[in-house]
Amino acid sequence: MSQLVTGDAVVLGLRPARLPSRALAVFIDLVVLWGIYLALSVAVLSATGSLDDAATAAVAVALLLVVLMGGPVAVETLSHGRSLGKMVCGLRVVREDGGPIRFRHALVRGALGFVEIQMTVGVVACVASLVSARGRRLGDVFAGTLVVRERVPVSRPAPVPPTPPWVAGHFAGLDLSRVPDGLWLAVRQYLLRADQLDPQVGWSMAQRLAADVAGFTGAPVPEGMPPAVYLSGVVSERQGRDAQRTFGEGDRPEAERNGAALPQTAPAPGSWPVPGPVPASGWSASPPPGTPSVGGGDGSGGGDEEAGGPRTGFVPPA
Repeated sequence: MSQLVTGDAVVLGLRPARLPSRALAVFIDLVVLWGIYLALSVAVLSATGSLDDAATAAVAVALLLVVLMGGPVAVETLSHGRSLGKMVCGLRVVREDGGPIRFRHALVRGALGFVEIQMTVGVVACVASLVSARGRRLGDVFAGTLVVRERVPVSRPAPVPPTPPWVAGHFAGLDLSRVPDGLWLAVRQYLLRADQLDPQVGWSMAQRLAADVAGFTGAPVPEGMPPAVYLSGVVSERQGRDAQRTFGEGDRPEAERNGAALPQTAPAPGSWPVPGPVPASGWSASPPPGTPSVGGGDGSGGGDEEAGGPRTGFVPPA
């Protein structure tokens, strides 16, 4: 990606077009231009057959300059840098600061392009593009322009590993409105990278994130539930509520809509299933050996057994 800096110190993330795509775009443009030129030549010379040789040669030269040189200039000026070949290949001519080109840019590119592309069969343009770090030919250098790619593939975020339905149903009553967006992003990034983390590091991160989420919701993490499973269930609940607000009640699973329609069987505490592809080492109910205790040691963020206060444990449905 090209690191172009504007006068306002803004870095432009432009993707310069390389030689293969530019060569294909130029080939398409030349086929169209020469087709139009040959058709007009036959029509004009047929209509001016009574002229002498000098007049006929003058008409032919004028037609050559108007079509083969003036044609690309007019097309790039009117389309702001998108000829037929560039539209097919997803390219566009822009200024070095990322703005649209004008007539003077198109004129310089067209005049030099007639020499370095058509008169030299593209040899000069190919050599200049290979030498340039951004694939620019001589016309681009003198005009201060750059050919960039318009159609850039967009990477979609990976989905969060699915949550067991008997876990997601326990968070239907949580108040998630106070959890900031930055914390949601941190939780999502942790869940997507949990299988790449060291077990001890992943457990500590899950405990800290679970304690933060529990602090904003006002409800402690259920006793015995691994913090990573808690985070996965809370994220699943938030996504379900967002889908309900956006698309309506019918788009949420039945287990999330009524909260009571949970499976009849569930694993015992300490043997929770692994959501998605995450290895079980990072999702066990007990922390790995040598892991420091964070937020109470069990990630619950709840009360203290030594103080004699009752604790509400997480009991999976029978």
